[in-house]
Amino acid sequence: MNRTHRVYLWREVSFLGVFLVLFFLMHCKENETENGNNPSNPGSKGMNVNPTLSIVEIPMTKVETTISFYEKTFQTKIERMTMGNTELGVFPSDGKSVSIVLTKGEGYIPSNKGVLVYFNAGEDLQPILSSVAKNGGRVVLEKTEISPEMGYFALFMDPEGNQIGLHSKK
Repeated sequence: MNRTHRVYLWREVSFLGVFLVLFFLMHCKENETENGNNPSNPGSKGMNVNPTLSIVEIPMTKVETTISFYEKTFQTKIERMTMGNTELGVFPSDGKSVSIVLTKGEGYIPSNKGVLVYFNAGEDLQPILSSVAKNGGRVVLEKTEISPEMGYFALFMDPEGNQIGLHSKK
């Protein structure tokens, strides 16, 4: 299989994955009952259990390089912290959305396999995607339409080798 076929196949698999996740989320929302039961967890009767994300940790090994990449790419200030032997880079948070933390410590291994995290890139992801390469990352998948209703996504690798997604309406 040549490189063109691998890229095409990879795009199709990625698109299918995004579509299935969004379909699953919409389907679960439709199946929730009004009395606060969570149909996916029968033991939750009477509890308002909603397994939403709270914290996302992105592994890193090169603290300065990685924090600098994300600060420049997203044009934000990342707070540096230490907890025991673990070094952290904490993205700004309004306290109402998911907290994003760059983490260096035992057991944190950067990877392009496993869970894929998508950043909300605002109205249009292209300005952020355009800054990835000049800040030390690599674009893996250019801006791609999911559907007119769901918007667009793109994928990049950070300097550590973590695969990260972007999502926007336009």
